[in-house]
Amino acid sequence: MTANEADVREWFCREVLPFEAALLRYIRHNSRTSEDGPDLVHDVYEMVIAGARNGIPLNTKAYVFTVARNMLINRAKRQRIVSIELVADLETLPEQDRAFDAVRQLDARDALRQVQAGLERLSPRVREIVKLRKIYGLDVVETSARLGISKDAVNHQLSTGMKALADFMLGGSGKAVRKRYDRRARKEGEV
Repeated sequence: MTANEADVREWFCREVLPFEAALLRYIRHNSRTSEDGPDLVHDVYEMVIAGARNGIPLNTKAYVFTVARNMLINRAKRQRIVSIELVADLETLPEQDRAFDAVRQLDARDALRQVQAGLERLSPRVREIVKLRKIYGLDVVETSARLGISKDAVNHQLSTGMKALADFMLGGSGKAVRKRYDRRARKEGEV
């Protein structure tokens, strides 16, 4: 059942706006950049209002914080950096604020376990590079400086590690396959 604009506006002012301070704290706590807090709050409001037009939710607080959580997760995915701390902090919400679907939560935990198992199959150097770049969010220059290797080596080993991890996640062996060049084939190509 769709709600009319006046009902949505009245519901928003009465039930959503009182959570603004808590919502801003939540976003600042779980976002990589706290300066974006007010902008993200308004983005959450936009999504909340759009959803309420299709029917006003029964549990407003859980709905608002679920929209905020999903927005932060989508933003983290777009940044292509998954922060383990961010995921852990999102799970510390009080029980009434969480509207987790049990099946989705179990699937996500299984996927995380599978990623951890795939990481363990990588060589120590490749595993360290994947963790530094994809989990801790270091860039190529920072990673190469920390490990004392060239930027090209970081990029090559990251590529190798991510391919092996994807292979493992898709049911393969997860072995890092390095290209081997046959000298004869190279010499024949040069002739």
